Amino acid sequence: MNDVCPARPTVLFICTRNVGRSQLGAHLLELVAGDRFDARSGGVSPAKEPSPTIVATLAELGVDAAQAHPRAVTAEDLQLADVVVTMTAGLPLPGPVAGKLIGWTFPDPTSWGEDGARELRDRIHTAVTVLAERLRPTAAA
Repeated sequence: MNDVCPARPTVLFICTRNVGRSQLGAHLLELVAGDRFDARSGGVSPAKEPSPTIVATLAELGVDAAQAHPRAVTAEDLQLADVVVTMTAGLPLPGPVAGKLIGWTFPDPTSWGEDGARELRDRIHTAVTVLAERLRPTAAA
């Protein structure tokens, strides 16, 4: 069964450092669904720089993520998102989630090489593809 969302729902992907899992989620949703969604990402304890390994594995799919710098997820982000996807269990969110909350569990790729990161990218790509199909936006008015 499909969940009906607003014309261009905001989907927020959250992980710990906002350099791996959540960046993959947001960029892959844009790749899969184009402009049907407003894909965003954030971390509860963001790093200072993007992961070169994740950036490289996204580039293999034609996605330029080099300028996607990690950022902290805020309580306002959680209130404005139509869908919040946590990429790992037990994240200490900075406030309540107003929209739909989806919990995924993917391992932390922080110290992984490109082969491991590719496997994670492909697993997240599959999950995001299913999510995009399930969250069918309503037609614009």
